[in-house]
Amino acid sequence: MARYSTTSIRKDNNGKRRKSTTIFPNIPKSTEDIFIRTTTPERLDKLADKFYNDVSLWWVIAAANGVGKGTFIIPKDTSIRIPSQNEVTDILIKTNNTR
Repeated sequence: MARYSTTSIRKDNNGKRRKSTTIFPNIPKSTEDIFIRTTTPERLDKLADKFYNDVSLWWVIAAANGVGKGTFIIPKDTSIRIPSQNEVTDILIKTNNTR
C-alpha cells in the first residue's frame, strides 16, 4: 500500500488542491523485529523491497528509526530496526479502517 493512499485532498482558500497532512502511528517495537547494521550506505526503498517486497513501504522503516527526513540514504555502520511484517500489516489495516 502506498503511503498516501488514505490521504485526503483539500482545497485551500484560493481553490488550489493539495493533499492534507498524513500522520501515521508510531511503529511499536516487537520481538519479531529484525535489527541490522548497514555495511554500506543503504536506501530506505531498497530495504523495504528486501524485507517487505514493496518499495512504497520505505516510510515504515524511516518512521521506526526516526530517519528519512530529506534523504533515502542510511549511512554505513548504522543500526536499523526493521519492523516485523505482521506489525506492518496490522498498522496498515488499522490506519485504513480509521480513515
